[in-house]
Amino acid sequence: MCIRKLETIRRKIICHPDNEWAKNKGWEPIYTAHPGARINIIGQAPGRLAQESGIPWDDPSGRNLRFWMGIDNKTFYDPTKISLMPMDFYFPGNATHGDLPPRKGFADMWHAMILAQMPKIALTIVIGAYAQAHILGSRRKNNLTKTVQSYEDYLPNLFPLVHPSPRNNIWQKKNPWFAKQVLPDLREQVKTVLAK
Repeated sequence: MCIRKLETIRRKIICHPDNEWAKNKGWEPIYTAHPGARINIIGQAPGRLAQESGIPWDDPSGRNLRFWMGIDNKTFYDPTKISLMPMDFYFPGNATHGDLPPRKGFADMWHAMILAQMPKIALTIVIGAYAQAHILGSRRKNNLTKTVQSYEDYLPNLFPLVHPSPRNNIWQKKNPWFAKQVLPDLREQVKTVLAK
């Protein structure tokens, strides 16, 4: 029943007037959802490479994220274990530095509808400022660094992360506590949830 509803929602996304520009390009929405998923990853929006391949997180950021989580490609791309739901399901285009932000209102329109069909989600990994603003709202700290540093405040259901883009390597060097404390705890949370 849930799978049929998820398929219906996907068709609605593709055919929605707001997404006609993407449909005209032959683009599919880039996300995964399954009633059995235990972990939900909410990021910004697909990058150009992911949009071209049709595979979420199919880029260096995705490789970093899988390393951070301590899982292999097979586990990461198993929709019965992990759902991949960015703030926008289409590549938004290029900005001067990086990609354009996800469209406002997109997640408000579709996320709750999809999540209602995934009752087993036990952990949501919230990646980057846009996703944290949407999911954490007033519970965020003064900036992204403090939010990630305070990750324990959001457990056991939420785990905020900085974006795993290679562009954030400088941030990681400035914040060595991330690799020493946050990543081991992230891996343990992921392992525990997937083992249930």
